[in-house]
Amino acid sequence: MNEAQSLQQAIDEPVRLVEYDPAWPARFDAERSRLRERFPAELIEVQHIGSTAIPGIPAKPIIDVMAGVASMAVADALFQPLLEHGYVTSVEFNASLTDRRWFMRHANGRRTHHLHVVVHDGELWRQRLAFRDALRADPTQAERYAALKRELASRHGTDREAYTRAKGEFVRSVIGPGQSLGQGAR
Repeated sequence: MNEAQSLQQAIDEPVRLVEYDPAWPARFDAERSRLRERFPAELIEVQHIGSTAIPGIPAKPIIDVMAGVASMAVADALFQPLLEHGYVTSVEFNASLTDRRWFMRHANGRRTHHLHVVVHDGELWRQRLAFRDALRADPTQAERYAALKRELASRHGTDREAYTRAKGEFVRSVIGPGQSLGQGAR
C-alpha cells in the first residue's frame, strides 16, 4: 500500500471500537514528546483527550491529542509545519472550524492520531478537559458513555460525523447545558 492509498483508506475508515488498551497512554506520551520537541515555543501544553484517555472504556484506537496555543493565529501559523511533521488534514474541513484546527496521522490505512490545536485555556480547552476528567472520576458515568458509544458505533459505523454528533447530548449532560466539545473529527 502506498502513501496515497493508506491516506484514502484512513479517511474512509469506519467507526470501529476496541476495548481499552493500557498502551494508549504511552502512545500519547510518545506523540506529546515528538510534538513538544518540534514545537517547544508554540505549544503551551499538550493533553491526552478522547476515549483513549479514559481507562477502561472502549474507543476508536486513535490517540486524541489536544495542543494548546496562545491564539488561533498561532494555530494557523502551525498549519504547514504540522503537515511537514507527518500530519495530514482537510483544508475544507478546517475552514469550517472557528475554535480549533484539526490534523490526523495515519499508518497502514488506519488513523493513529487526531491532533486538535486549540487556544490554551480557552472554552474548548476547558470543556474537553472537563469531560475527560469527569469520566475518569466517575466509573458509572464512564460506563454509560461506553454503552452509548457501542450502540452508536453499530448504528453509525460508516458515518463518523453522525457518530460524533449523536454523542452530543451525553457530552452536554456531563459538562453542562449549552456546552459542546466543538465539531466532530473527520
